[in-house]
Amino acid sequence: MDSQAQYNLSSDLPQNNPNNFSYDLKFSANTVLQENPKPYILKKCIALLLSCATSKYKLRQVHAFSIRHGVLLSSPDMGKHLIFTLVSLSGSMSYARRIFKQIQNPNIFTWNTMIRGYAESDNPRPAVEIHHQMLVNNIQPDTHTYPFLLKAIAKLIDVTEGEKLHCLAVKSGFESLVFVRNALVHFYGACGRAESAHKLFELMSEKNLVAWNSVINGYAVNSRPNETLTLLREMGFENVKPDGFTLVSLLTACAELGALALGRRAHVYMLKMGLETNLHAANSLLDFYAKCGNIRDAKMVFDEMEEKSVVSWTSLIVGLAVNGFGERALEHFKKLEEENLVPSEITFVGVLYACSHCGLVDEAFACFERMKNEFRILPKIEHYGCMVDLLGRAGLVKQAYEYIRKMPLPPNAVIWRTLLGACSIHGHLNLGEIARDELKMLEPKHSGDFVLLSNLYASERRWGDVHNVRRIMLKEGVKKVPGHSLVELGNCIHEFVMGDRSHPQTEKIYAMLAEMTRLLMLEGYMPHTVNVLADIQDEEKETALSYHSEKIAIAFMLINTPPRTPIRVVKNLRVCADCHIAIKLVSKVFEREIVVRDRSRFHHFRDGTCSCRDYW
Repeated sequence: MDSQAQYNLSSDLPQNNPNNFSYDLKFSANTVLQENPKPYILKKCIALLLSCATSKYKLRQVHAFSIRHGVLLSSPDMGKHLIFTLVSLSGSMSYARRIFKQIQNPNIFTWNTMIRGYAESDNPRPAVEIHHQMLVNNIQPDTHTYPFLLKAIAKLIDVTEGEKLHCLAVKSGFESLVFVRNALVHFYGACGRAESAHKLFELMSEKNLVAWNSVINGYAVNSRPNETLTLLREMGFENVKPDGFTLVSLLTACAELGALALGRRAHVYMLKMGLETNLHAANSLLDFYAKCGNIRDAKMVFDEMEEKSVVSWTSLIVGLAVNGFGERALEHFKKLEEENLVPSEITFVGVLYACSHCGLVDEAFACFERMKNEFRILPKIEHYGCMVDLLGRAGLVKQAYEYIRKMPLPPNAVIWRTLLGACSIHGHLNLGEIARDELKMLEPKHSGDFVLLSNLYASERRWGDVHNVRRIMLKEGVKKVPGHSLVELGNCIHEFVMGDRSHPQTEKIYAMLAEMTRLLMLEGYMPHTVNVLADIQDEEKETALSYHSEKIAIAFMLINTPPRTPIRVVKNLRVCADCHIAIKLVSKVFEREIVVRDRSRFHHFRDGTCSCRDYW
């Protein structure tokens, strides 16, 4: 190779790179004339790769140079460093895969680097394929293979593949290593197997902060807040100091329970430890306040964030929407665009949700079209679900049914259940029965579907059909999910169910319930008995309404908190119309702000009105 040819190699590369990087390549090429070419070029290329820590551009230059001199094909060492640098820069895995295929006899480090790259990418599935290819080629995994691979499988939520890998780790003797065990705990928690994660955790002789965070997060992400808080207390007893990841799990549990006081303590701890600058923790704090119905503090956290990601904006938009501030949610969506941030598919779920709960039908359809045409986001089932919910809440039940029929995706059980709920509210019996027939094929034993259909028949006073639905439930062993309400007092969560008499303060609670009813009657309250959908006497219906769990929870808080302090209730089912009417009057008579979070949204009651404007 003559010097002119070598000069042309570097001149073919872009010349606007900083730090004279192209000059280094020219110097290397010219020096080859005086030295043994390939060993020198290999050594120089590897040295140059080490300087590519922040530049994919430089990496491509080195790669081009190595190809011109035939280094990559002849040296697994060069390929190893090239792939490692590419993965470290979060580069294209298809690019890394092409390099990998050219390497002769790649070592275990290179195999692991490929698995790691896919595990950290948006498409982790090829990590499993790389591992299978390893085994076919008789390449034995080492201590680093399993953590990377388990991370990929956790993202895929592939329990079967993960259990196979767990068996292989046991057979190879690596399962007892702390970082492999940590990865297994994380995998089981991420796949909804929180108990399995906890069992593995209990068997660990060495429990570091990563292990604690993994097992705690496993319960938190699987909606097991009580277990989450129990483990957090145990962690404190073991003198293990929490970090940002721990606080994310704590705030997730507090949000699930509506435990505002406990979450505030977590906020104070964040400030003391300087963790408020941790974007992930700050986003969780924002989400926590929004899910506790404290949108003012959620907005304060958002405004104080030094860095705001799309996740931050989305959390605020969704928080405003579920708290009944749909117009403000849409205003913040416009501000997000003004910041030149690109909304995600989840952002649009929040925007459509805001439109749905405010009755903004035209605005929702306009946003849906923008999502597809302007932002090139392919609508998912969640987006179509929002549109069906929008039409159903607006009373456009027939249009909702036609929309489902024309959907490009097959409707799932949630879509049909949304239609059935709309039929139950607005009284479309024929469409309700069609929705129920579809649900029988998708989720035949979902208790909520039986309840909705029973309510629909009862609203039409078809008591024979109501009793028939209940007979089928008994025959098939389907049990109705009992309604319960949670309130927080003195850092403790108190849970109440309908007609609950298990609390130590039962006598005082029921005395307050009677007083509440008396005072509400003076304000003109009449029990909305149509919601007690059973063929019983009106007097019995009124008694049943008085003992709904949210009313018991409010009575408990009225006797245990100072006058005019806010009351916050978390309920697992939709608030019925009678409770909605009654709580509006309670907020006026007792001069209390009452925030109720039901299964789909927040209701902020104050001075006899509700933030939902009776549209929920």
